[in-house]
Amino acid sequence: MVSFLGLKTLNFLVMTDSNVKKWYVVRAVSGQENKVKAYIETEIARLGMDDYISQVLVPTEKVVSVRDGKKISKDRVYFPGYVMIEANLTGEIPHIIKSITGVIGFLGEVKNGDPVPLRLSEVNRMLGKVDELSVKADSHAIPYSVGETIKVIDGPFNGFNGTVEKVNDEKRKLEVMVKIFGRKTPLELSFMQVEKV
Repeated sequence: MVSFLGLKTLNFLVMTDSNVKKWYVVRAVSGQENKVKAYIETEIARLGMDDYISQVLVPTEKVVSVRDGKKISKDRVYFPGYVMIEANLTGEIPHIIKSITGVIGFLGEVKNGDPVPLRLSEVNRMLGKVDELSVKADSHAIPYSVGETIKVIDGPFNGFNGTVEKVNDEKRKLEVMVKIFGRKTPLELSFMQVEKV
């Protein structure tokens, strides 16, 4: 025979176990991952579902390119077509998420079944990759050293060879000595404007 106190304790344990949030992958229309993230966050706020969905992530990486002599840094979605959410998908929550514009469904979902959460190892790998990508853009090793011969590949001195005189890692710039019309001329160039010879 179970006492009232025992039933209450058992009920409490069942309730707290059901409130555990797990990570899920939402399939989204490719190219609209950030819009889908914004729609999900808006819907969470509108319906007051903060207790059920705590995080919505779109992992991105920084991509740096040179265009017209200027360094352009832009974020690129690392997992195109996917949005990660940390949620407790009970009751109508999965249906609400699936009805959001741009959402195709859940990854690993069985037909007419419940969404399948990510394993802990997958979550750790995913979150570790997100952290690594956010740090990666800033933590490149210095690719050039003083005395090294380089070739200018961008800007008005494109095609000239020179010697590295000084390396400024914080600004990611080099002071390069280039021979122009028989005279040595110092230039300040970014890491992206030169390459090793």
